Amino acid sequence: MFKTEKYTGSQEKDYELLLKQLNALNEGESDHVAILSNAAALLNQFLSEINWVGFYIWRENELVLGPFQGLPACIRIPYGKGVCGTAVSTKTTQRIADVSKFPGHIACDSASQSELVVPIIKNDTVYGVLDIDSPHTERFDEIDQRYMEAFVHQLEQALN
Repeated sequence: MFKTEKYTGSQEKDYELLLKQLNALNEGESDHVAILSNAAALLNQFLSEINWVGFYIWRENELVLGPFQGLPACIRIPYGKGVCGTAVSTKTTQRIADVSKFPGHIACDSASQSELVVPIIKNDTVYGVLDIDSPHTERFDEIDQRYMEAFVHQLEQALN
């Protein structure tokens, strides 16, 4: 059962607690929409200084909007386009300090200034991406990236 614990203010300790909470939420669950919906809500509650968090799912050669928290978003993103499409084409995390300097950035929300996108890989195939936007430049650091990659790794296990 999911149990609410308090965050301490220590970035790494709080991220460790976040990972435990994600694991508790997913225990015994197999529905992908439910898993991703709770994950988006958990991240929205946990992360500060963000304006959008959610998932895009890889379907028929493009990313399609999945569960998210925030303002309405772009529904479809082509392969290799924008930060999300680049994460898919390279199968690597994209941590962008200033999206205005990213060639081909897709501005779904003009308030977004920085972005962190982590690809979700199942059986060596792209399943989708976790996309997090912030209205502040340089919002995401190496610790954020490392723990969001660990968060996605846990999701990959839950989505199997």
